[in-house]
Amino acid sequence: MDFNIFNSPSLVLAETEQGWEKLMPAADSVWSAGHVAVTMKQRETAADMGLYLESTKLAVHTIRIRWNHRFAKPVTLFGDHWERGYGDMGWSGLQPERAMPWYFMIHDGSSTAGFGVKTGAGSMCCWQVDADGVTLTADVSSGSQGVTLGKRILKFAELVQVHGGENMTPYETTRMLCSSMCEQPVLPSVPVYGGNNWYYAYGKSSHHRIVEDSRFISAMAEGLTNRPFMVIDDGWQISSGTCNGGPWIGNRGFPDMAGLADEMKQAGVRPGIWCRPLLTQEKVPESWIRYTKGGHFLDPSCPDVLEYVADTMSRMNEWGYELIKHDFSTFDLFGQWGFQMKGKAHALPYALGDTTRTTAEIVLDLYRTIAEASKDSLIIGCNTIGHLAAGLFEIQRTGDDTSGRSWERTRRMGVNTLAFRMPQHGTLFSHDADCVGITSGVPWEFNRQWLDLLANSGTPLFVSVDQKELSLLQKREVRQAFEAASRPLPAAEPLDWMYNSCPSLWKIAGEVRNYSWNGEAVLGAGTRDHEWWR
Repeated sequence: MDFNIFNSPSLVLAETEQGWEKLMPAADSVWSAGHVAVTMKQRETAADMGLYLESTKLAVHTIRIRWNHRFAKPVTLFGDHWERGYGDMGWSGLQPERAMPWYFMIHDGSSTAGFGVKTGAGSMCCWQVDADGVTLTADVSSGSQGVTLGKRILKFAELVQVHGGENMTPYETTRMLCSSMCEQPVLPSVPVYGGNNWYYAYGKSSHHRIVEDSRFISAMAEGLTNRPFMVIDDGWQISSGTCNGGPWIGNRGFPDMAGLADEMKQAGVRPGIWCRPLLTQEKVPESWIRYTKGGHFLDPSCPDVLEYVADTMSRMNEWGYELIKHDFSTFDLFGQWGFQMKGKAHALPYALGDTTRTTAEIVLDLYRTIAEASKDSLIIGCNTIGHLAAGLFEIQRTGDDTSGRSWERTRRMGVNTLAFRMPQHGTLFSHDADCVGITSGVPWEFNRQWLDLLANSGTPLFVSVDQKELSLLQKREVRQAFEAASRPLPAAEPLDWMYNSCPSLWKIAGEVRNYSWNGEAVLGAGTRDHEWWR
């Protein structure tokens, strides 16, 4: 495949506060027009190319770079998502309108190539591919406004590409691209597994119930040196009405969060906890608030807000929680879910307080603050941008919620994200495809397969279990799953992912396993798969 993004582009455009402008080529790989210039610098000793923006007077929203190219053979494409997957990831033919955030793979029947943006970029980047070429769009805006750089030169992206050759599979080539995009992933020191109370409790819990859950999860891992986690999900904080934000100080059912962490450790589990750091009901300074809707949505471009977030994370660590799952920050900052974003991540009409930095840079500062303040606690990002979290967070929730009520939702969200985000496991972060919600509402014939796949995939395994509904057989299989998940395992490989959005054939530790995700229980269950309000 002869396409090369390091070649000189066919067109470079910039969208400023005055509208779109065409940039003209100048010396030394610079494209410029008036007060806006884009420079493309390829390092001689490395297979990457930096993209830089200068605009001393005009606020800039978007940079668009186009490479004209006619592909010699029919091609299929695979792209990433802005944050979590929503059961919609997979390979497909040319779709010019399809925005592929961060990277894309292209296969021509004999070889595969990949093109992407290194993690930790200074802009929100996506790709589009059509019959006549490839377009990269970099959103450099600051909230609803253009970024005002002044004399600062912004490195808004660093491009990488890989060519797999005829002896490499598309899966191997995708893993190679992911490795090249993230030079220093941060990973857990041991495999992560255990329990989470969301998919049977759905926010209705208490100190006492969490201790009981901890004892049960501990018993399922009896004799295992690598101890399981028990994660307290939404519902432990003070909240009312439509606000499930802070203050993060416990409530009537959770009167002593530090004491609870101690009791969980005594029960034999590692304590974990959930939070939504950018939403609170607390009375805070007006300068902290970006907008108010059922609660105060905080502006992370404000240094005092970052200090507030750092205090929250530090307090949870000091309480004794060894894993912190932080949620909703993408929705709270961008105003929409990943599946709604398409080619435009921003939906909110509100500015950020600091327009001298891009939204991507502000998100990165938020993530760095969380990573540093959490100290030795592991971080799971949920509804966070994996391409910006890589190298900062150990674990990334890579798909939308599975379910303790609907197998169809678990099948669609869980299996799809496990398969199509698997190349990111161990290369960007540890890849969490979400829970096995073991309740009477989900047919065991399917859930047991989902449990088996997750447990043996090499990725984190979390179960959400109503222990009162569990049979002896189910308990035995959860024990077996915990034993497998507690040990380091090679990453499972989806073998039919090129033509199946819900892969059934998997290579696990050198063995091919065939899972059946559909059947009579599914066909008779209808298609209702809503999960409360989130």
